[in-house]
Amino acid sequence: MPATSREIHEPGRRAVTAATGVGVHAVPGPHDDPDSDASAIERSWADPDVFAVLFNRYADDIHRYVARRLGTEAADDLMAETFVIAFQQRRRYDLARTHARPWLYGIVTNLVGQHRRAEARRLKALSRVAGTAPAEGEPLEDRVAARVSAEGSRARLAGALAALPARNRDVLLLIAWGDLDYTEAAEALGVPVGTVRSRLHRARTGLRRALGGSDPAALHEETEETDRG
Repeated sequence: MPATSREIHEPGRRAVTAATGVGVHAVPGPHDDPDSDASAIERSWADPDVFAVLFNRYADDIHRYVARRLGTEAADDLMAETFVIAFQQRRRYDLARTHARPWLYGIVTNLVGQHRRAEARRLKALSRVAGTAPAEGEPLEDRVAARVSAEGSRARLAGALAALPARNRDVLLLIAWGDLDYTEAAEALGVPVGTVRSRLHRARTGLRRALGGSDPAALHEETEETDRG
């Protein structure tokens, strides 16, 4: 049986509990609590344990996003830090914003920004995978050849991502890996929607150029396994 999210992220859960005093196991998950994120945040002002609703709703998504950008070793720490910061800033949250997801992605993207060098090293390391592929003509089973081809695609994409300006890469990955729409990405980054559109356009243009005209819309599929590295 696959590990549950509680088992996978237990170190992060313990860190949040230790830092905030909020028991993140005790509160029902998203399907059991119909209240909006804004309502949960407001209620957490008087009852801090209610804030665990947000953890249960979004911890897995935040963890996955960080793992793809920085690797699994950093994911637990930054996921936990995201919710500690959110808890500390919850009284400043704009309650007119029903969904807190963009807010949380804004926090975690700022944290990732403090690890730009680590992200660049990770992407450059992934980009070298193509150079470790077996020499052409070496006998291989079809499935191995397919695997090498897939690794080569991910390597080229990683190299292209590494070459993007950080602010353009943030927009691209919030949309591609965070599944945010333009408005949510703008909210997360604190910029106008028009800025998101222009940065995304420049990021996609850069990727197409680096990938020889390949469609960067394949970002989801071609990087599916980067969070395992």
